[in-house]
Amino acid sequence: MDMESLTIFCAVAIELSVTQAAARLGRAPSSVTTRIQQLEADIGAELFVRTNKRMALTAAGERFLEYAQRLLALAEEARHVVTGGREGGTLRVGSMESTAASRLPALLAAYHARHPATRLALSTGPSRPLIEQVRTGLLDCAFVALPPSFGGGALEELGLASTAVWREELCLLLPASEGQARSAMDVRTRSLAAFPQGCTYRGIAEELLGVAGSTQWQVQEMSSYHTMIACVAAGACVTLLPASVLALSDAPATLTTLPAGEIDTVLVWRAGFDVPAFQHLLVQVGEAAP
Repeated sequence: MDMESLTIFCAVAIELSVTQAAARLGRAPSSVTTRIQQLEADIGAELFVRTNKRMALTAAGERFLEYAQRLLALAEEARHVVTGGREGGTLRVGSMESTAASRLPALLAAYHARHPATRLALSTGPSRPLIEQVRTGLLDCAFVALPPSFGGGALEELGLASTAVWREELCLLLPASEGQARSAMDVRTRSLAAFPQGCTYRGIAEELLGVAGSTQWQVQEMSSYHTMIACVAAGACVTLLPASVLALSDAPATLTTLPAGEIDTVLVWRAGFDVPAFQHLLVQVGEAAP
């Protein structure tokens, strides 16, 4: 089990194709196949299921993938740290969809201009999964909105540090038919468009609208704010989103908005994560925060 074998395994796990992974790595397919077979023999478990020229990760392969990614990231982190940042390394940043759309483009562009040797790997998702990925080392840091359950000291108990970066104004977006609504209690539509469980904004919307325990409400899980806004415009549902994201959209002016409070976007990272690439980001974040 060496770094090269782990790199090959991760490429095949992502592509689910030896041919495509070989092309991505610039290797012969036979060489990739041999490496995977050697790795499976070394571990003593099958990592892939091969049926009709198609591949899928086994349960063991899915578990091993997380460890392989962490090992590769740790090796790159070590090289980056001991060279004092001369080797640019990779900074794995997580973010909520809303922050990635409205806040990160300018921040990451400025970071890249200052530190072009560092590769930025950005992934998006709901806040709770992102926090867990930072805790386990799959991500170096993440921009999240802390759930109400994360009271004082909750992050510290997970071994995480944090700093507030932006204050977001939240709003309920309602169909044109809800033009008479003056508060969440006035909303008649009984369908909420939201990200999957683990999204802090979804939790706020459900509490505000009284979704929990109600047999009348339905939650439609979606993967983008564009889709949510389109469904609201069609009169099918309501949604909650930051005003900064709404300002970037082409939402019809006929839609109704109601204020839904404010919340901080917070950058979280593992306590003691003293890696040059991340420290550079902290400096950039300090300059970007109002």
